[in-house]
Amino acid sequence: MQSLEISLFLFFIALLLHGLPCLSFTSFVFGDSLVDAGNNQYIFTLSKADSPPYGIDFTPSGGQPTGRFTNGRTTSDIIGQALGAKSFPPPDLSPNSASNAITGGLNYASGASGILDETGTLFIGRIPLEAQINYFQESRTYMVNAMGENGTRKFLRNAIFSITIGSNDVLNYFQPSIPLLNENKVSPIVFQDFMVSNFTAQLERLYGLGARKLVVVGVGPLGCIPFLRAIYRAPSGKCSAEVNTFVQGYNGKLRAALDRLNQELGPEAIFVYANSYDIFTRILQNYRQYGFEDAEDPCCGGYFPPFICFRGNNANTSSFLCDNRSKYVFWDAYHPTEAANIIVAENLLNGDRTISSPINIQELYRYNQSSIL
Repeated sequence: MQSLEISLFLFFIALLLHGLPCLSFTSFVFGDSLVDAGNNQYIFTLSKADSPPYGIDFTPSGGQPTGRFTNGRTTSDIIGQALGAKSFPPPDLSPNSASNAITGGLNYASGASGILDETGTLFIGRIPLEAQINYFQESRTYMVNAMGENGTRKFLRNAIFSITIGSNDVLNYFQPSIPLLNENKVSPIVFQDFMVSNFTAQLERLYGLGARKLVVVGVGPLGCIPFLRAIYRAPSGKCSAEVNTFVQGYNGKLRAALDRLNQELGPEAIFVYANSYDIFTRILQNYRQYGFEDAEDPCCGGYFPPFICFRGNNANTSSFLCDNRSKYVFWDAYHPTEAANIIVAENLLNGDRTISSPINIQELYRYNQSSIL
């Protein structure tokens, strides 16, 4: 019965997608350092990307840091450009950003943040997912004042809400900074369920605030990032199987939760599961085919603690920086390069149902809410 419901749901979506005109692109971005566009610049935190060489390949800033935790654009930046965005959604906390809520959207993401409020305490300041949605609620009040309640609802129906979060919760589970996990750590299954239930509650809250097109990005193969490979002393070509097994279990439960939301709330709303795990795993396993030369070492900051990517006054005080950023999968010990982000974004935009389910982001963008409301 469940498979029949899903098939009917997909058939209805296909009908609504057929022959629809292009829409203006508006994006509201939530998440962690993978998509932070600079919110952490405006809070007291140890999680910052405010010094060179961060942003060295970010053209709009002339190569200066913007608070993005990579050398160039994030996946959300790239997807927005591909869908016709005239500019990147600015950080919500940046000065005079409120009016962008009714033009191109806003970015609420925060480095070191997680699904759980306690995640990232080691870094002191960060904006957890619940707080990010609180900020969106404030933005919604601005929209209502500008467009009225009905106008706001209609506007939000066609906006894309992307949420990229969960990596720091997993990292904190395996390298605890959450007080409750330092002693009597719960089992992996219990923690996976705890993450999913909290995440689902926040997604339902976004739905209640008017979100109808939601992209939920799963957690990537964290066991393969330079930081965890170094901590677990993984040999060349190997990752932490323990961490990746946990991530795959969590992603499976998250996808099941999104399927349930689609059955309960669709077709008025669509929750797209973005399978970043498989995309990134393919890049790591076939990195030379994608044009990379190194899929293990970070381009900046080195392979060993403290993993700091920093440009000092001279070569003696600067961190190691690779010669060609486009040949590295990882920018620093935690984050991909822009070159890797481009591949991930292209797959999410145009991928098949194994990558983006029940539809890809291009199809989600064209999905016409007004025909069913």
